[in-house]
Amino acid sequence: PHLDAELDWYGDDIERGIAELVSEATSVRFDGSDLMPGEVGAGSFWTGMTDYFSGTADMDTVLAEIDASWPEDGEEPAEEAEEEAEDLPQLVIWADENRAEIIEDLGQAFKEEYDIEIVVQQLGFGDIRDNLKVAGPAGEGPDIIIGAHDWLGELVASGLLAPIELGDKLEEFVPSAIQAFTYEGELYGMPYAIENLAFFRNPDLVPEVPADWDEVAQIAADLEEAGEVQNGYVLQEGDPYHFFPIQTAFGGYVFGQNEDGTYNADDVGIDSEGSIAAATWLDTMVKEGHMEAGWDYDTVHAMFESGDAAMLITGPWALERLQEAGANYEISAIPGDGKPFLGVQGFMVSAFSEQPLIAQAFLTEYVATTEVMMDLYEVGNRAPAMVEAQALVEDPDIAAFGVAGLGGLPMPAIPEMSAVWTAWGDAVTLIFQQQEAPEAAFENAAEQIRTTIAEGE
Repeated sequence: PHLDAELDWYGDDIERGIAELVSEATSVRFDGSDLMPGEVGAGSFWTGMTDYFSGTADMDTVLAEIDASWPEDGEEPAEEAEEEAEDLPQLVIWADENRAEIIEDLGQAFKEEYDIEIVVQQLGFGDIRDNLKVAGPAGEGPDIIIGAHDWLGELVASGLLAPIELGDKLEEFVPSAIQAFTYEGELYGMPYAIENLAFFRNPDLVPEVPADWDEVAQIAADLEEAGEVQNGYVLQEGDPYHFFPIQTAFGGYVFGQNEDGTYNADDVGIDSEGSIAAATWLDTMVKEGHMEAGWDYDTVHAMFESGDAAMLITGPWALERLQEAGANYEISAIPGDGKPFLGVQGFMVSAFSEQPLIAQAFLTEYVATTEVMMDLYEVGNRAPAMVEAQALVEDPDIAAFGVAGLGGLPMPAIPEMSAVWTAWGDAVTLIFQQQEAPEAAFENAAEQIRTTIAEGE
């Protein structure tokens, strides 16, 4: 760290501890990874060391992976061979395996125009964020990363991302996707995909989309009384993410929003009138036997697949299992104008990139095309974030998810969101288990959230 950096700038106790040790050290030993072949120093070495210190891999496994990635005797490392042949500057991009090939295919045309080599390094999707925290400040990280918008709070607060400008391209993207990558008034990413929850129903049992959640409850009661299903509507216990669309349908919210659409952490809405109304609806469903404690994700999906349940809320990740099970379903927007969270994936520029303008040019001129956006859609099975590409999607299920996401709310990327999930999920669980009245459960959760936020300031 810089010697004048405040320790409370760091995002967690581990980073603060490291910063304190380094700032007080009289000498610092360098690991020498920049002297290793590129596929080792910026690849297996970084990944292996972070896995080892986080406890997800043992030392023997890490050393074996590093050894396996090291060029054989007499074999010239790929990066060194390329440098000797052309000696071109590089634009390094970190991508997961699903998107790496698409980005690599853009490299030749970009090199011919800019005389810059595109180097795509594959990492696990979750590893991209964690490795950037280490490699970026060390000067060995990428110029561009592919990741999720809800990483912004942590990465921006840690000084790891640079704002970007999309120029005329800005208008070509779905506004909610742009909003998702906007943090404290600045844009930090170019979106390419959106995912969200939607309402699923068995059309043989529920021919029309219910108007609101009171009608969902009535349909459930009627179907159960007629013996057509075991449970009309199913929801997994303790899952606030899947409960949120119901909460918003009653007027509830998590954080209030400012006029510009940003989230206001001072306005916690877990105990708002609408949120408590939704909690009361859930409590009634449990009391009347329409829902049961102990249901998890697999349980509710298996019930829907077998015809034992008629309605549920789920996401595009469930499509494959529903189709393999031969489930009869139709997808629609959330009843009662409920708003799901939006998860948006996109491209972000490292604050440590030495060529941020070139990185932006690559994104706006080569990635921000309908063709590339459709290629990314094909490998990710998520609705494109570009308006023109979204209109080209022929899969009726993905198109239906796109409709269900209209008006959806980007998952809050502010750091205070980390204070919400546990208390909120516990409140939902307490209602399922009938251990606390809905109003008390959500009021207590809101108070816990406010206290946790205050303690972190």
